[in-house]
Amino acid sequence: MARAAAPVPPPAPPRTEPTAEQVLGLLDRAQALARRAMDSGHHPFGALLVASDHTTVLMEQGNVDSVNHAEAVLARDAARRYSPAELWPCTLVTTVEPCAMCAGTQYWANIGRVVFGIEEKVLLSLTGGNPENPTLDLPCRHVFARGQKDVRVIGPVAAAAEAITALHRRYWRSM
Repeated sequence: MARAAAPVPPPAPPRTEPTAEQVLGLLDRAQALARRAMDSGHHPFGALLVASDHTTVLMEQGNVDSVNHAEAVLARDAARRYSPAELWPCTLVTTVEPCAMCAGTQYWANIGRVVFGIEEKVLLSLTGGNPENPTLDLPCRHVFARGQKDVRVIGPVAAAAEAITALHRRYWRSM
């Protein structure tokens, strides 16, 4: 007896790219979240999960501590709340390039794009040898390139760099 072929799901809608104006607006919102995290006594990092319309913010997360980075916590929570198919057209927006841990968590959560303001190597120049932020010199593009998914990367965004670096400079110099 022949088995019927499984139905083929419809193709996913094509991913669109955010405009430069949308990118800057979202980075401003992530920067405000990083400021709130800093004002609450945490490292100044913030992350947003943005829907495929590049406008709707689905989730926000400030930094928790040196192990529970805003991006990784957000990606894990998003993976519990949404299906991989729902997350693929979404964007993780963060002021600083995701570290290897955060990029890996984003990859496994199936979030299909990241937007960041400054590179991690710029953060290293601001934090120096601070033991609370032992920065890895491993760009997120390199992490994603080793995977099987087309995770898109937008960043660094020069127009957002001055405000982001000023906040981090202020925070890390006060430590």
